[in-house]
Amino acid sequence: MEVSAEGFEELVRPHVEPAFRLARAMLGSHAYAEDAVQEAITRAWRKIRQLREAQSFRPWFLAIVANQCRAAQRSSWWSVLRLDQGRAGPEDRHPEDVIRRLDLGDAIRRLGREDRAALLLFYGLDLPLEEVAAALHVSTSAAKARIHRAAARLRAAMAQEVLR
Repeated sequence: MEVSAEGFEELVRPHVEPAFRLARAMLGSHAYAEDAVQEAITRAWRKIRQLREAQSFRPWFLAIVANQCRAAQRSSWWSVLRLDQGRAGPEDRHPEDVIRRLDLGDAIRRLGREDRAALLLFYGLDLPLEEVAAALHVSTSAAKARIHRAAARLRAAMAQEVLR
């Protein structure tokens, strides 16, 4: 597929925000997410000829973003830069702390990156199951199972927080 720089910009622009939200969910950091999306845009521009049709751009681009996030997490500097966000200490055991622990955003951030990605793509970005599967590089049935398992893990984590 041949695309000019202006055409590519028009093609990618509506997908930058969803890509950023996906990267933020996978990496847990605003700055790292910005870097990953910027790198993914560059990679998409370099590989635009591999795209067969413009209608499939969204899942193709989100797959590049997800792959970039995975690559960032595999790099040696990631383990050095990630700070432990830790558990609440004894000083945080007030009744209102239960409400804070029940925050859905915190619970989602504690899930694994693949679980976060599956839930965000399906529920957060409201992508059809086929596009979620394409972005995750799995079959449609595998994407459906991954979403189901991630939601079950999220429910279990939320239930456990209530009991603490």
